[in-house]
Amino acid sequence: MRLFLALALPEDVADALVGVMEGVAGARWVPSDNLHLTLRFLGEVDRHAVRDLDAALMALRHPAFDLWLEGAGVFEHRGRADALWIGAGPQAPLDALHRKVDQAAAAAGLGHETRAFRPHVTLARLPRGAGPPGEAMARIGRLGRLGLRASEVTLYESRLGAGDPHYVPLARYPLSLPDPARLRPPAPLA
Repeated sequence: MRLFLALALPEDVADALVGVMEGVAGARWVPSDNLHLTLRFLGEVDRHAVRDLDAALMALRHPAFDLWLEGAGVFEHRGRADALWIGAGPQAPLDALHRKVDQAAAAAGLGHETRAFRPHVTLARLPRGAGPPGEAMARIGRLGRLGLRASEVTLYESRLGAGDPHYVPLARYPLSLPDPARLRPPAPLA
């Protein structure tokens, strides 16, 4: 199973982002139901490790918090823009949650994250030959600050196939709720 942990976006925020997804020839825009803020990419994980990860995440304790999406940027690879994103903040609570999620993954035998955590929501992939992202970045910037509440961490499976990957939520782990009220997975993780 190819997995990652993320904050899902509420429908109104996803709709606002979809409303500015244009203006870059050749861009592969992320479908609205795939928009998320990745906390930790896990990669290929076997079913035994998934059960251990589920147990570690059930023990996760972190307060829910408000955050925002604001400002556009690009990630570059070999001097070429390859992803267009909107940033997320505030950094301190996102960093703290990322560390706790990373510790849960390590406790499940999946190791620690080695890349720097840069909270963002990817909006488009920019393949070689895609147009310049400047117009889209300006449009994203005009959105201003989009507020949302981080109230749960979602474990997703990334199913690859023809076209865009499909992200399937496997389990949700609420923040700041007592153990009896914690949400269980929509499907068994066996």
